[in-house]
Amino acid sequence: MHSPPPRCHTAAAVHLLTTYLVEDSAVIRENLSATLEELAPVRVVGWAADEASALHWLAQAGHAVDLVIVDIFLQAGSGLAVLRALAALPCAMRRVVLSNYATADIRRKCLALGADRVFDKSHEIEALIAYCVALAAEIGGLSADTASS
Repeated sequence: MHSPPPRCHTAAAVHLLTTYLVEDSAVIRENLSATLEELAPVRVVGWAADEASALHWLAQAGHAVDLVIVDIFLQAGSGLAVLRALAALPCAMRRVVLSNYATADIRRKCLALGADRVFDKSHEIEALIAYCVALAAEIGGLSADTASS
C-alpha cells in the first residue's frame, strides 16, 4: 500500500477568506455558504440573522474575519446599521452587501457607510465569487491575474 505523495506548499497558495454572513433567510444563507465554499477560497465561520447578533459576534475578541457579507433587510435591525457599526470597529475586514434591493440609491448609501462592494442577489452571484477569488489572492500577496492562471 502506497502513501499519496506529500503536497507541495508553494508561495502561490491562495489565502482562504474567513467569512461571516449577515443574512436572515436560512435557505439563502445555506446556499450561499455552499456556493462560496465550493467555488471560491472561502470558509464561512459564522452567521447572524439580525443586526444585534451580528454586531455582538463581530465585536468579540478572536472573531476577526477577512470578509463580512451583509444583506440589507434582516429579521431585526438592518444591514445599513451593521455597516455603520462595522466602520467603527478597529478590524480591517472587507464589507460586502448582497441584496435583492441593490438599487442605485442603496448602492450609494452602502458605499458611503463603508461597503467595499454591493452585489445584487438575483444576478451578481458570479461577480461576488470573482470578487472573493480576487480578494483572497490580494490578501495572499498575489495579483488577481496570477490567481486566475
